[in-house]
Amino acid sequence: MAGLRVCSTLVTRANRGSGLGVVRQLLQMPNPPEQVYATCQDPKGERAQELQHLASKHPNLVIVPLEVTDPASIQAAAARVREHLKDSGLNLLINNAGIAKLSYLDTETLADMSQVYATNTIGPLLVSQAFLPLLKKAAQGSPSSELSCSKAAIINMSSSAGSIEEVYLWDLGQSVSYRCSKAALNMLTKCQSLGYRQHGILCAALHPGWVQTDMGNVAGHKPPLTLDVSVQGMLNVLCSLSEKDNGTFLDWEGKVVPW
Repeated sequence: MAGLRVCSTLVTRANRGSGLGVVRQLLQMPNPPEQVYATCQDPKGERAQELQHLASKHPNLVIVPLEVTDPASIQAAAARVREHLKDSGLNLLINNAGIAKLSYLDTETLADMSQVYATNTIGPLLVSQAFLPLLKKAAQGSPSSELSCSKAAIINMSSSAGSIEEVYLWDLGQSVSYRCSKAALNMLTKCQSLGYRQHGILCAALHPGWVQTDMGNVAGHKPPLTLDVSVQGMLNVLCSLSEKDNGTFLDWEGKVVPW
């Protein structure tokens, strides 16, 4: 991870699972970011206790309240981060917040589809829009002309479950709403890569693998990847991202995932 040198990073839904794992490993880097913004719905709640514990040990960790399905909450979080950064920009935005519902094609509902899309697809869109001025500022202030996560980047946490070619783990769980939302997130990532390239912002989608988290445990099957291995791999991938990776869909090992 030596190549990942960012001044500031924001991770959504960072109080558990992959988000918490990313925050923890960022803080453990030899040259950690000067500011790590970890967002969650309720920073003082029971589900944020581990995050609170990390913040008590690391003064560069700032917990920010944020609900990705609430536009007012998103704007408030962006304002708070902007005030904290003062004249600096935000280098790396990791849209990690996501939900999944076990569902079947014949029983999928409007309510579940809407809720999952709101979190997994619309949330990253609105969060990216809100933090775009700070990402632009970071890109403008960078001495490098090349795209990279050290300069300015949006990383959307996707899943090969949303790969139309792979339809990963279909036999273990159809999860139609989740798959559709991640396929849509992949298209959003491609659109962002085209729209934000002119501002010097790299955009990519990342598949963390089938990981041993609350979300990863499907129908009693134990996922093959530990959280630490997945996060370590993803951070290594972030180190290597460059112009050629803008608008791509990669896994935790840096391999291309088919759309």
